[in-house]
Amino acid sequence: MTEHATDANPKNGVQNGKSIAPRHDPKVITALRRFAISITIFNILGYTLLGFEQPWSWPLVALATAYATEIVLELVGARMEGRAARFAGGGPKGMMEFLFPAHITGLALNMLTYVNDHIEVMVFGVVVAVSAKWILRAPVRGRLRHYMNPSNLGICVILLLFPWASIAPPYHFTENVDTWVGWLIVAIILISGTILNAKLTGRMWLIGAWLATFALQAIVRGWLFDTSIPAALGMMTGVAFVLFTNYMVTDPGTTPSKPASQVAFGSGIALLYGFFMVAHVAYGLFFATAAVCLIRGLFFWSLHFVDKARTQREAELREAGSGEAEAVALSGNGSSNGNGNGQTGARLKDDSPAVRT
Repeated sequence: MTEHATDANPKNGVQNGKSIAPRHDPKVITALRRFAISITIFNILGYTLLGFEQPWSWPLVALATAYATEIVLELVGARMEGRAARFAGGGPKGMMEFLFPAHITGLALNMLTYVNDHIEVMVFGVVVAVSAKWILRAPVRGRLRHYMNPSNLGICVILLLFPWASIAPPYHFTENVDTWVGWLIVAIILISGTILNAKLTGRMWLIGAWLATFALQAIVRGWLFDTSIPAALGMMTGVAFVLFTNYMVTDPGTTPSKPASQVAFGSGIALLYGFFMVAHVAYGLFFATAAVCLIRGLFFWSLHFVDKARTQREAELREAGSGEAEAVALSGNGSSNGNGNGQTGARLKDDSPAVRT
């Protein structure tokens, strides 16, 4: 989720007497802005030229649902946490930057799912996707952060709860254009997405690991399970795959930043995808991404509980140590008092009349 604060005094994080969330990295804001612009342009072209299958009004409904859900939950969260809303005080620009994630989520979920004429299912998926950012969170560096990719989770929930629903057919990205135009679209998405991720999100390690492991699992499935290797590798040339690679799996809010963690994340998704294909589970890309995000969230919670248990144990040891030190001190004081009383008694005895006589 974009965390945006527009405070006159950002150093202390206070606005009108209320604490506010810290600012996001400016690079992340820029990345989200470009993500939002890219997916908006692609939807406009999709409905006017390319051949998107959903009704033209549905993106507007998806956006309205995403905006409303995000704003309501932010107001509720701000009230419960005793802080100002993240969009408060920023004017139109602050509101726009706050709504970038909701904008991307709404358009992506509508664009990538096909639910026949059941618009309520699409709306339900958008609500689930945006709400999950407030429900499925884990402690990271002392703050609760969402760990499930919102759009991907909303899609998975729709596929699981409504078996008749499906992913939007891949052909609808280039249905009404010639073959060379389709390849041009792939090239444009690939180049623009790669530049965006290289300069702003810093997720190139993730992309590289994801692509290399995907190709490897395709070859392994061909050797072990007689899968057509050219067909398995050919999936990597489609518009849907390129979109997934550059705009879904690289979500900066739910993916790791360190290179080694990025490699594990991207490779994990590819390996799980291969497992789902071998197990004949459809829509493996989305389920694999959700599974890896869930594993990452559970890992964060395990670290939290381990650190909490260690801190509690250290506190108990310190308390026990202080108790022992206090007992030793009291014992030392008692010994000193005993020796003093004995010496006083001896002096009294020497000063008695019988001794003097």
